[in-house]
Amino acid sequence: MQLQSRRIAEIAIFSASAVVVYVFETFIPKPFPWMRFGFANIIILISLYLLGFRISILVVILKSVLGGMIVGNLFTPTFIFSISGGIISLITMALILAAVPRFFSPLGISIWGALAHNLTQLLVASLVFIGRFEVLHLFPFFIILSVITGSITGIISLIVLRRIPKKIKANIKVKI
Repeated sequence: MQLQSRRIAEIAIFSASAVVVYVFETFIPKPFPWMRFGFANIIILISLYLLGFRISILVVILKSVLGGMIVGNLFTPTFIFSISGGIISLITMALILAAVPRFFSPLGISIWGALAHNLTQLLVASLVFIGRFEVLHLFPFFIILSVITGSITGIISLIVLRRIPKKIKANIKVKI
C-alpha cells in the first residue's frame, strides 16, 4: 500500500510540475507564432530517468490534458499536436535509452525527443489538418529548431539529474 501511495505521489508531483512549466511557457514570447520551446519536456525527461516509461507516459498525458484545460486549448489542433508529439517523443527517448543507454546522455536523448516531437507534429499537420504532404518541406527547418530546443532542455535536464543526491541515484537503473 505504501509503494502504491508513493507512485501516486510521484505521478502527481511530476505531472503538476510539467503542467506548471507548460502553462508558464505560454507567457514567454515565441520567435514564431506556432513555436514553443518545450520546457515541460525537462520534467518528462527527468521522469523517464527517475520513474521509467510507464509512469512518464501518464505524466505526458496529464500534462497535455490538464495544461490544455488551463490554457484553453483542450481538444484543439494545438492539443492534438502537443499530446501526439509528446507521446511519440517519449517513446523515442525511451527506446534510445533502453537500446543504447551509455551512448547518449540526457542531452542527446533530449535532442532525439525534440526531433521526434517536431516530425510528429509535421506529420499530424499534413495528414490530419492539411491533407497534403507539402508541409513536410519544413522538416529541415524543424531539425534546426529541434537541435536548439532539445539542447536547451537536455542541458537543463542533465544539470538537474546530476544534482540528485547519491542516495536517490542508487535506485535509478540508468547511469546518469
